Formats: sequence, structure tokens, C-alpha cells
Amino acid sequence: MYERSSVAELVESLRAELNRYSAGGKLPSSRSLVERFRVSPVTVSRALAQLAAEGLVVTRPGAGVFRCAPRETAPAAVDTSWQALALSAEDGGEIVPRSVDASGVLVSLATPPPGVAELNGGYLHSSLQPERALAAALARAGRRPGAWSRPPVEGLTELRDWFAREIGGPLTAADVLITAGGQSALTTALRALAPPGAPILVESPTYPGLLAIARAAGCRPVPVPCDAEGVRTDLLAAAFEATGARVFVCQPLFQNPSGSVLADARRAEVRRIARAAGAFVVEDDYARALAHEDAGPLPATLAAEDPDGVVVHVRSLTKVTSPSLRVGALAARGPVLERLRAIQVVDSFFVPRPFQEAALELVGAPAWPRHLRAVGAELRHRREVLAGALRRELPDLSLPHLPVGGYQLWLRLPDGADEAGFVAGALRAGVAVTPGRPYFCAEPPGPYVRMSFAGVAGAGELTEAVRKLRCGVGSDA
Repeated sequence: MYERSSVAELVESLRAELNRYSAGGKLPSSRSLVERFRVSPVTVSRALAQLAAEGLVVTRPGAGVFRCAPRETAPAAVDTSWQALALSAEDGGEIVPRSVDASGVLVSLATPPPGVAELNGGYLHSSLQPERALAAALARAGRRPGAWSRPPVEGLTELRDWFAREIGGPLTAADVLITAGGQSALTTALRALAPPGAPILVESPTYPGLLAIARAAGCRPVPVPCDAEGVRTDLLAAAFEATGARVFVCQPLFQNPSGSVLADARRAEVRRIARAAGAFVVEDDYARALAHEDAGPLPATLAAEDPDGVVVHVRSLTKVTSPSLRVGALAARGPVLERLRAIQVVDSFFVPRPFQEAALELVGAPAWPRHLRAVGAELRHRREVLAGALRRELPDLSLPHLPVGGYQLWLRLPDGADEAGFVAGALRAGVAVTPGRPYFCAEPPGPYVRMSFAGVAGAGELTEAVRKLRCGVGSDA
């Protein structure tokens, strides 16, 4: 009765009947609609609110709901061809296009059609999200004194202190800025650290959202190859020397997409190489809260072991909670922190205080550690189910590394396989997977696909998805 489908069905029914009423005509009462359509008062209220948002009806308290005047006919199409020139830039007297390519990000944000298994997502399925705890936290936050007043631009001190403790080492609340999620934090970091046109060293493969940020800022991402132990530090040193870059962005823990963890022997080496180059390391610690049940003790953050202010740390609550809880943090020491703060203030002023208060309520509740344990156990189970099904049904797909954290498997297709064809065939078979090409900023070493196990309803859906893949693309794998 309370499901979204009931609301959608009622909206369609009422929308179809609106032509019966003249402009200003009164619709039946909510009680009449409840009795006629056999739905709840909540469903009626939500349906009428949606029609009001569409400008089809207007609600007058104490009087009822009335049909709005029909909208005017849409104007004829306008000629916008002039915008191609306005959206271009001049380079040495020549006009060159300035486009922002978000395709690599949209692959993971797009909602698959109904009936398609979502193995291309980047967020937890609603069944894994702490929805009750989030609702309770938001309700308590809204009642806090001053919850709707302006927060400090750096963020609430208590929340900054919590992030500082989570990151570890010598960091304090004074070293932390609250951001609107991890993507916003990465954008702020790159804008603060690299001018347009500058090279930025990135892991290869790496998160497509990072490549999109770098290119949108006019920077040049330069790939540094990785292996099973993380970024190759010998090639990192060579890349700094060859490019003169002043920024290296990495995910030392459960790297996306490979799932690798930076080896202990390389951790200090990364900081040493960057320090010698006079460069910053942006540590995107996106998946620390997504450690699997069998991960064991996790290595400290690079920021916790950084004595020289080389590391700018990025952390977010979004991945382990909800796509809509966009609360994260940037941590840094030294003058760079003021640069980060200035960029964020110019861009967005501050993160809305109710979200910050809700985040504090959530991480301080007794249910928080239970939620983390439950997610860790379920992700391990799903990882094993998906990996096992792939080994049985699609043995030609190579899994170089089985991660103990994060939410994805990084699979190598056979040499010569058609990556785009595989992805398209998978979608025809009812499974959405992510192509590997967007994870490389230069020519990829081979065809890859990424499969996520976090966005489906349960492990059974993973098994069924692999069965569909075998039937749909098995010969192409």
C-alpha cells in the first residue's frame, strides 16, 4: 500500500482524468480517492503532491485540490547552434572545443532498465543501507538546537574531530574540512593543488570520476601502472621526473577497480618519492568502511604516517551509508589547508548543517558498529558467490586479484575479446556491467570489465546474473 508503485499508479490514473475538470475545477476529496482507489491516505497525499509539483493541480488548505490552467503550447524550437562557439576556448588564435566528458561516471550512476541486474553500480543496495538508522538520525538532528542555522564553513567541530580520529595519526579537528561527499573533496583537492594545464599522476587503472575531474579542470592525467601490490613506485619516481607533476592521486586501500592494497614496503616509498619531487599525494580512502569480514587488520592511512604534510586525505561516509548522505572530509596540514578551505568556500560556502548533524547522530549511535559489521559480512559473502559463479560459468574470464574490501571484481577478458561487444551483449542478456576502458587515461593493456556485487538485492541475484551472462556472452568471453 505504501510502495512507490502504488503512488505511481494513482498519479497515472489521476493524470488521465484531469481533462474532465475545467481550469479551477475541484477534484474529489482525499477521502473519496482513498475509498475509490483502495489506497492509503499517505498514497493519496504523495500522488497529489507529485501532481502539484508537475504544475497540474494546486492544493488550497481547507478548500481542497483544484486543477491548474493547462500549460501554454511549447514554443517552437530555437536555434542554439551559436552556443558551439560560445562554449569553445581560444588557443593560440584557434577555436578549440571545451567539453566535459562525464561518460565514465554516468556508467556507474545510470539506473539499469527494470529487470536488468545492476552489476555496474557504485553504491550499496537499499537492503544494505542503514535506512532506519539514517531516518532516526535525521529526525534527531532536525530537533537539535541550532540545527538549521549556519554552520562553520570548515564544518562542525565535533564531526571534524570524529573524522580526524578515524583518519588517525597526529591529525586533529583543526586539520579537517567537511565536504559534500568524496567526489566534491577530490574536486576541491585537484583545483587547489594543480593549475589548468598541469600534469596529474594517477594510478592506472583508476576511478573514472577522478579522470573526469582532472580533465574538467583542464589538467592532464598521466598514468602510472599498478600491479597486485599497488602503484609501482619505480615508475612513480620516473613519472614525477619526466612530467614535473606536483600531484599524485591514489587509492592505497581496496583500489577501484582492481581492489589491490598498497604493499607495506611501498607506503613509505610513495611518500618519500612525492616529498623529493616537492609534490602532494592525494589519498582517496573511499573504501575503508567497506572492508570485508575476512580482511584482517587494516593498514593505517598514509596521512596518519605523514610527518611532512605531503598527504591530502579524502574520506566519505557515502559509500557505506547512502548515495544521498553526501558528507565527507578533506584532511591536510600546513598552508595547503587554507587553500583547500578557500576553494571550498568559493564553490559551495559550506555543507548543509542538518546533514552534518545527522552524520554525527549516525556515527555516534550504537547501531553504527553493528551496521559496519553487517556490511562487511555481506560483502564477503557476495564476493565469494560472484567469484565462484564466474569461475564455474565463465572460466575464460581472468580474476587477477580477489579483493578483501570494496564492492567490485576487476576481470580481464581474453586477449582479442571485444570489450564493448561483451558489455552490450551482457545488457541484452539482462546484466549491466561496466566496461574497463573508462578506467584508463591512455591505451589500456587489454580488455577488462568491472562487476559490482553491492547494488543487487542479494547473492541469489548474482548467481542468476552470471547464468544470464553465460547464456548471453559466454562464447565472447
